Amino acid sequence: MSLKRVLTLRTVIATSAGLTLATSTFVAAVQVAGFLAGNSAWVAILIGGCLCLLAALCFSELNGQLPSAAGIRLYFSKAFNDQLALTVSILYMVVIMGVVGAESYVLARCLSHCIPVLPPLFWIVLMFLTVTALNIRGIKMAGTFQDVITYGLIGSLVLLSGIAFMKAGFQVDSLFAVGGAGGLIQAVAVGVFLFVGFEWVTPLAEEVTDSRLVSRGMLIAIGILSVTYALFTVAMTVSVPREMLVNSPVPQVLLAQNILGKFGLVWVVALSMAASITTFNAGLLSVSRFVYATAREHALPAVFSKISMRYFTPWVAILAVFAVGLSISVAVLLTKKYLVLVNMAAAMESIVYVLAGLAVLRLRKKYPEASRPYLAPGGRLVPLVTALLFAVLVVAVIITDLWAGFFIALALLACWWYVRKVVPVFKQRSQARRKSLRRRPAYEKPDPESL
Repeated sequence: MSLKRVLTLRTVIATSAGLTLATSTFVAAVQVAGFLAGNSAWVAILIGGCLCLLAALCFSELNGQLPSAAGIRLYFSKAFNDQLALTVSILYMVVIMGVVGAESYVLARCLSHCIPVLPPLFWIVLMFLTVTALNIRGIKMAGTFQDVITYGLIGSLVLLSGIAFMKAGFQVDSLFAVGGAGGLIQAVAVGVFLFVGFEWVTPLAEEVTDSRLVSRGMLIAIGILSVTYALFTVAMTVSVPREMLVNSPVPQVLLAQNILGKFGLVWVVALSMAASITTFNAGLLSVSRFVYATAREHALPAVFSKISMRYFTPWVAILAVFAVGLSISVAVLLTKKYLVLVNMAAAMESIVYVLAGLAVLRLRKKYPEASRPYLAPGGRLVPLVTALLFAVLVVAVIITDLWAGFFIALALLACWWYVRKVVPVFKQRSQARRKSLRRRPAYEKPDPESL
């Protein structure tokens, strides 16, 4: 049984943008502003967006050549080797789910400002259950939900930014005062987090009406996000004192209260809920497909490859992502260590982009005659520059937060052990099942669960 091809460009853009447009990105945006002088955070954000566009060009070529729900798992396997591909893919999947944990903490703080009667965990569980139910019911329903939430959120952020500029009597005199080069590099490195996960739309390649829409959607999403983030970050820095923004996990709440009072508080809490929902919904759409595809290749338990006979969705994978995301969210809610997850995501994102650039070069050399519906322009320049620039950003993020580097190294070792020791066991069991099926008499019907 296969997945259904029902998604259009509108949903591809909404999913790519929704994966990045999280409440925790407002915290990262304030971090970006903290490295720079004046109201020049938009410079680092647009540079980060341009760098991510380079990475998107690489992913566009990879997706065109190898459209699959396996996404980066397949790209890196074909370019390098299976063990490296699986190790990096699993680690990246875990880090993306960690972003959900950071997201849940920021959302909880927002809700505590507006509705202190109900515990934050209530809202988190409600959000997870709602989005999970939508995803199990079908990709088209989840996609429509994603469209409405994402586009409504982007429009609201732009409108709120415009109101802030009018209230603050916006001046352009400090828009280019970035300060030193070191601060700008660190700001761009953290600014990459604002776009984290845009490429996780690639696992939907088997459910779009045309696989080429994935490439187009990623590029459009990054452009929209670059403008939206730049506007909203500058709106925060011109409306609220910087020291208040930097020390707050909910800078968007401070902005809304400052310019619109109680109405602004209600509005921004609704926006935060929408951002959290769209992040988890988009993450659930993509990560569950990665889990499904990995199990289909016998690198995870076979149960995760099951598809609902009624809705044609990987329901076991969806429930597994729900359980992991909720567990991480509770842990972050208790420890309040959300900034480490933000920086881990920025570093891991940069590592994956380095590998994507190298994968493009490697695949061109290994399979020069392969069909490529989309070819990154500039010959070797785009993938080479992508790999070099993001390698520098990896170092910059780790210097900024040594704990983030430590936890990534620890998680990398755990994933490597899993791939070396556990995955071979799953593959051996799969081979044994196939051999036993071949030995059965013709009249004996195989058990569907063993296929």
